[in-house]
Amino acid sequence: MSSANLSINAHRLELTPAIREYVLKRLDRVLRHTEGATAAIVNLSVEPLKHCADITVRVPGKELFCESVADDLYAAIDALADKADRMVLKHKGKQHDRSHSARRAAV
Repeated sequence: MSSANLSINAHRLELTPAIREYVLKRLDRVLRHTEGATAAIVNLSVEPLKHCADITVRVPGKELFCESVADDLYAAIDALADKADRMVLKHKGKQHDRSHSARRAAV
């Protein structure tokens, strides 16, 4: 998936070029693992005492969602990148297991 399919939205904060580049850099690993994804939407927001970041990755037949909350926006983005990478790898593993079990059942 290319960064052209990635949308970054900010709520109650200004989306600076530095924040945008940081999100792209941290989520590069996640985006490389999602070949079949049609879109990825990242939402960044600031609440009174916390910073929230969430991502929705649309893959064929499913939407994968995860979120992270931290005291610092960059920490929330870091935690989101780690969670999203684990989530995408888990989804890929399930897809791989299903295709192999279907082949074994057909034999």
